[in-house]
Amino acid sequence: MRKKIEKIKEIVTGNDLCVLATASGGKPHCSLMAYCADEEGRTLYLASHTETKKYANVMENPLVSLLIDTREGDRRGGRTAIQALTVSGEFQAITDPAEQERARIRFLHKHPHLRTFLDEPGVEIFAIKITAFQLLNGIQDAFFESVD
Repeated sequence: MRKKIEKIKEIVTGNDLCVLATASGGKPHCSLMAYCADEEGRTLYLASHTETKKYANVMENPLVSLLIDTREGDRRGGRTAIQALTVSGEFQAITDPAEQERARIRFLHKHPHLRTFLDEPGVEIFAIKITAFQLLNGIQDAFFESVD
């Protein structure tokens, strides 16, 4: 179990793209997103214009799901070696200016090419507090871990 938890942390901290799934009125919506994680891999930081469907969705329903996978990494094992990590979490606005600046610095360290985007009016960095993980190794080996 410890080995799988370390693998989850490695996938979260070692990647920087995810699919964010939000919902509003019972209708799902998915967005490809750049992200960065805190050191522990328990909080993710994403950025979005506040005038988007995904942002409106999290304002209505803060519970989200994200998919992070390893298909860009080691391709030697083929498709059966891909690991898919489903992350359950909750949207949290970052209202403290000092915390917002720390999140911005962390985000830009991982995604320096998005500096112009972050400087646009109406773009906000927000946090996803992780509540659970489900790691799928191949097509049958699944591991679920709830986060305290």
